Amino acid sequence: MARYAVLRLMIFFGFLCALWLLGLQRWWLLIGSALGSAVVSYFVLLGPRAQLSAKIAHRVDERARRLEQSHRDEIDEDVEADQDSPRG
Repeated sequence: MARYAVLRLMIFFGFLCALWLLGLQRWWLLIGSALGSAVVSYFVLLGPRAQLSAKIAHRVDERARRLEQSHRDEIDEDVEADQDSPRG
């Protein structure tokens, strides 16, 4: 995740430096850098973005699997406890 963020920041600061050299005013400099880096990042960072989203999806799936397993374990414990208790 940090790699993708660093790459985005590098592209943004690259645009910032390039537009500063052109002599743009402060607000145009920031707006131009933000828009330009967003467009370039969309195309240039396809691979890292796909890797990041796959990694996040894997984490979410793993967390959901563990949560489901813990719920099953709780249900199994409840069933065992009900079977062991005498009915009266």
